[in-house]
Amino acid sequence: MKFDQLAQEAINELSTLQDFVRWAVSRMAEHEVYHGHGTDNPWDEALYLVAHALNLPWQLADNWRSSKLTRSERERVVDLLSQRIHEKVPTPYLTGEAWFCGKPYLVDERVLVPRSPIGELIQARFSPWLPENAEPARILDLCTGSGCIGIACAHEFGNAQVELLDISFEALEVAEANIGLHGLDDRVVALQSDLFSAASGRYDIIVSNPPYVDADDMAELPKEYRHEPELALAAGDDGLDLVRIMLAEAREYLTDDGIFILEVGNSFPALQAAYPQLAFEWPEFEHGGHGVCVLRASDLDVLTEELTTGA
Repeated sequence: MKFDQLAQEAINELSTLQDFVRWAVSRMAEHEVYHGHGTDNPWDEALYLVAHALNLPWQLADNWRSSKLTRSERERVVDLLSQRIHEKVPTPYLTGEAWFCGKPYLVDERVLVPRSPIGELIQARFSPWLPENAEPARILDLCTGSGCIGIACAHEFGNAQVELLDISFEALEVAEANIGLHGLDDRVVALQSDLFSAASGRYDIIVSNPPYVDADDMAELPKEYRHEPELALAAGDDGLDLVRIMLAEAREYLTDDGIFILEVGNSFPALQAAYPQLAFEWPEFEHGGHGVCVLRASDLDVLTEELTTGA
């Protein structure tokens, strides 16, 4: 039976919120929807979509799930799910919202959907790389996109001044909206910058989720990722086009006790092969994710020495 027929059947015969969550899960399974933009399973994504269509919080109490939907509400749910299935639009772009470190962020197709495992490091206050109770004065979020990483840092470190840098004016518009949403205009600023070009002085923490997808992975990405800006994903044959520049320049912008947190995803083998002289540390994540390394300022001194000596 075709989707349109199933949709009409659902509108006519189903009644409760839970009915439509179950129905959405079944349809997403039939159409091989990819779950990688804030959820890793169809049940959570279906609940989020249905709740949004009904203008309800997704953290629903169980007794709400038996609530009956009006016909117009059923039609809204079906329409939203149709876009998710047929156009493969990631759910956060349909809802205009994504969650990161327990807080909501505005998102659209100008920025990547927040999903970085760096969030877990932020909530752990970058332990053990930062001393317990450390209060960094300055934090830089390089290639910020929506601003979620830098803004989450500002929430975690209440005295820090945070700079969000990105080359994309469109992305910075979203980041500025999120700064306002979180009421952080006094401590967080978004600036247009080609990597470090607008950076000034030194930072206690530099954190970055830059473009790092290599050519092979770009060719095989699920359709959902095609809705995200290619500028924020693609990074050459080995995924390190921007990372090489960042590693060459990062030490200049770090305090002597500073740390550099860098996400490279599946490009981590290429990074290790390209920089055998660097003492990368690779955190393990309780909630999934990989390919994030931590470097101390002192670890980067070897690159500075090589550039100086021409080695």
